[in-house]
Amino acid sequence: MEAKLILTVSLLISGTLTITADYIRPPPREILHFPWSPKHSSHPQQVHISLAGDKYIRVSWVTDDKSSPTIVEYGTSPGRYTAISEGESTSYSYLFYNSGKIHHTVIGPLEPNTVYFYRCGGQGAEFQLRAPPDQLPVTFAVAGDLGQTGWTKSTLDHIDQCKYDVHLLPGDLSYADYMQHRWDTFGELVEPLASARPWMVTEGNHEKESIPFFKDGFESYNSRWKMPFEESGSSSNLYYSFEVAGAHIIMLGSYTDYDEYSDQYNWLKADLAKVDRKKTPWLLVLFHVPWYNSNHAHQGEGDGMMAAMEPLLYSASADIVLTGHVHAYERTKRVKNGNLDPCGPVHITIGDGGNREGLAQKYMNPQPEWSVFREASFGHGELKLVNSTHAYWTWHRNDDDEPVRSDQVWITSLVSSGCVAEKTHELRKILMGP
Repeated sequence: MEAKLILTVSLLISGTLTITADYIRPPPREILHFPWSPKHSSHPQQVHISLAGDKYIRVSWVTDDKSSPTIVEYGTSPGRYTAISEGESTSYSYLFYNSGKIHHTVIGPLEPNTVYFYRCGGQGAEFQLRAPPDQLPVTFAVAGDLGQTGWTKSTLDHIDQCKYDVHLLPGDLSYADYMQHRWDTFGELVEPLASARPWMVTEGNHEKESIPFFKDGFESYNSRWKMPFEESGSSSNLYYSFEVAGAHIIMLGSYTDYDEYSDQYNWLKADLAKVDRKKTPWLLVLFHVPWYNSNHAHQGEGDGMMAAMEPLLYSASADIVLTGHVHAYERTKRVKNGNLDPCGPVHITIGDGGNREGLAQKYMNPQPEWSVFREASFGHGELKLVNSTHAYWTWHRNDDDEPVRSDQVWITSLVSSGCVAEKTHELRKILMGP
């Protein structure tokens, strides 16, 4: 098989094709270095945006000036701001590090699929964003385990070429790993993309940064990357949900309690009970540690969460599950409990954004029946929900700095296949409890 062959696979119930790409990976690249450049203390830094409910967007940024106002001015013409919103701010200390003032301001209501120009804190550079559409089609860029290496930069450059509406990140953002200034450089690195399109993230193991008896976990992550957990009825920034166009998207936490007695499990049940598949025919789920993984790396780490939550997601007819953690790419057939199932979700591991730890290159043999395509290369994915019945998924390998489309597949929604209707009674029974 030629390495450049574009693989087209039809994801059908009867499909039996399994693929392992024959590709020689390039060597790792060094961690990026960010030369110090003086900025005005009240000018916004590390600007990024996220969805904050129907027609609302949260703008987040950092200033060195603790007296800088937490306001965002915005409008549909450059330099002409017709609205202003005020938000909240926070800061944190971590050993000898003191963060700047971290601002979070929600703006809206915004018109869908519309470009807005905005300014943070009343001064500094003007940014622009595009609000996502409120109807299908909608396109997501997907990349996990980013870090701050030369390959990260390559991945981000490729994503920048994609005409996407929202970025989905299933954990492991900055790889700061206790070195708090690396959160600042990560914010600087992703600002060009993250200030223009919503970035929806969930936590990975590298976000934990806990120190026993001294520091709780996820303080840096929660302070900097506030997600719409309150808007979705969650009590924790580590798990939440949101809707965009025709998709209901659930972001779960692999590193907080998930058993049937946990707050996360009970929140998930309540959230699934609210899903209207007529309004949002697609149900997507993201978390960090994969449940289906034929790589030797991180084998079995997701088994506990899978045992607790897979029955819930199966009964709810989740269409696609996106995860990270394993530094490689893998896509499955529809699967449940280790067996092929036409009403199970497609699982996609995409922890290959460009982190400093390198690629996970050893796979289990023989390849499991549920595994369709697997390859240890850096890259990113693009998911286009075309309509209520069909989605187009592509994975783009970072090949000599060119985004080579190496895997692509049309995915049919479970709504259109009849699985949702079949499992309505089963889901209601689980959600109502004994």
